[in-house]
Amino acid sequence: MSEKYDLPKGYEFNRVEQRWYEYWTRHKTFAAKMEEGKESFSIVIPPPNVTGVLHIGHALNNTLQDILVRYHRMKGDNTLWVPGTDHAGIATQNVVERQLATEKLTRHDLGREKFIERVWQWRRDKGGTIINQLKRMGASCDWDRERFTMDEGLSRAVREVFVRLFKEGLIYKGDYIVNWCPRCHTALADDEVEHDP
Repeated sequence: MSEKYDLPKGYEFNRVEQRWYEYWTRHKTFAAKMEEGKESFSIVIPPPNVTGVLHIGHALNNTLQDILVRYHRMKGDNTLWVPGTDHAGIATQNVVERQLATEKLTRHDLGREKFIERVWQWRRDKGGTIINQLKRMGASCDWDRERFTMDEGLSRAVREVFVRLFKEGLIYKGDYIVNWCPRCHTALADDEVEHDP
């Protein structure tokens, strides 16, 4: 005679998904493996802002990347999906400045070095939300290779490429209308500006 089991009324995703994802992470299921003679396939996540949370666009984009990455793994290709976040300089600065305002302080009160330390501390404490959300989605990134755009190696590479492109005439100065922030003393991207009609 077979045993009877009471099936839950609904799928208990919290128990199942978290357990399996931890298992996959612990066993380095998503780690890149390099084998001679095999095709290589890699994707670097267009880094979402460290201050952000996932939205439907992130979910779609990362799902499509995950499909491609898993397909290439199943084919036996050397496959790497590099996760990371962008420093989102202005957004991060604004978040930390609002935090300082609750303490009745400004970034000028702290000085440059202390303010930068505070930004890095905020990033360590609060900056993992979007990465945790990607993990909850089941993204099969090689998490041991997670990068941040302010990591020294990446910053150096960006400066080097910027200078090279400038010398080749591909980056140039010009007179253009920009969205100037009088508080931050910097130009803002169009999507960071609210236009009044």
